[in-house]
Amino acid sequence: MGRPVARPGNGDALFGMLKPCAHSAAKYGMAATSWQTQLCGLCLGLRDGHGQLARAATNTDALVLGILTEAQQPHTAVRTEAGPCPLRGMRKASVAAADSPGVRLAATASLLLGAARIRDHIDDGDTRRAGRLPMTRVANRWHTGARAAAAPIGLDIEPLIAAIESQPRRERAAVSGSLESLDELTWPTQLCASELFAHTAVLAGRPENTDALREAGWHFGRIAHLADALEDIDEDREAGRFNPLTATGTGTADAHALLRESNSLLKAALTRVGLERNASIRWMLLDPLNAVVRKLGKAAGTIHTCTTHACGTRPSAESAEPAAWHAWQSPRHPGMFLAGIHTAAVDPGQKRAGMTGGGPHTAIGPQAVFGVEPPQTPTRRPGFWEGIGIGVTQYCTGYACCSDHTRPCSGERKESWLKRDCCDCGDCCDCTNCCSCDCGDCDCGCCDCSC
Repeated sequence: MGRPVARPGNGDALFGMLKPCAHSAAKYGMAATSWQTQLCGLCLGLRDGHGQLARAATNTDALVLGILTEAQQPHTAVRTEAGPCPLRGMRKASVAAADSPGVRLAATASLLLGAARIRDHIDDGDTRRAGRLPMTRVANRWHTGARAAAAPIGLDIEPLIAAIESQPRRERAAVSGSLESLDELTWPTQLCASELFAHTAVLAGRPENTDALREAGWHFGRIAHLADALEDIDEDREAGRFNPLTATGTGTADAHALLRESNSLLKAALTRVGLERNASIRWMLLDPLNAVVRKLGKAAGTIHTCTTHACGTRPSAESAEPAAWHAWQSPRHPGMFLAGIHTAAVDPGQKRAGMTGGGPHTAIGPQAVFGVEPPQTPTRRPGFWEGIGIGVTQYCTGYACCSDHTRPCSGERKESWLKRDCCDCGDCCDCTNCCSCDCGDCDCGCCDCSC
């Protein structure tokens, strides 16, 4: 979380690697708009507290902080009605309250990480000379805003700022050869994520969850940093930019092994967190992380497509998940500590822990059953002026971003970007654990059913 990244291929300007698959919301008993509820709440929180420009700092990974805070609270989260917005097709919506503790923490993190991202671009020489001064001013303004926002919610932000500011020094040391450990390069990101995760327990009034959430955040930070490095490694090589993997001589297969390890240990840590509700955590955190790890594994050549089982088949009784993970299928997870998963002790700031017991695959509850689709009505190509009208009303207003719409050129109906490109699920989003390639419960990520 300390090293914000743009999600590739979606064409959006939001920071972050997480985006849940809208198709799988129903199996958790959630509305597909729940993610938008959090996103809009964060966006409005940034606007209300720091001005219109601050909305550009919206970070989808920071949404996890609000989600974790709400999941630990026994009462229902507060929602407010937001006015029409172009990104919602000029429709009103019920969104997370901008002044709620989780949204305020997410806004603080977004500003801090947004400022770091801008400074990273400036340091890498990705900006034109004329744009450096105004971008530096924006980064400084967001930096100051993060400091001001942290105090009212009791977050000690100075160690996080110091960690982020140490990143350039660590990278220079790696280039000069005086720093060879990948862990030392990912440490600032991991520290920031761990402290932000832990603070959700403070805001929710659940201090007993602090240690487990700090451990989960520690691994989330490593996933975020390494995912960024893996995605950018080829481009960084061509441009001659710094990349932590090339600087430390870490291969892509080794980096992906660290991703899988942290993904397993993060899930194991979350089983020790007392949650009042877990569906949102599964849908908006764990599943997107699995998708990120799977996608990067395919790119690194460490995940192989399953050919022994047809996609859509249910796992056999022999490959059933342990009881601890089945407990997560219930709508509520009432403040209990689950057993059955052995975790390695993780000491933030020390050498990375070895994985003593990998968490199982993330099996989810019953699969949705869909009926037969009705016959498709033949599309009619719009006329010239009709096409102009569609473009102006649906594209220029932002309606197409979040609502199904008609293409002005072909007349075809298209899904909004919130529904498209959300994951690599193809046509089988709800076939979780649809194949078992004799991996057992090792969660090694060595096989995949392309869904």
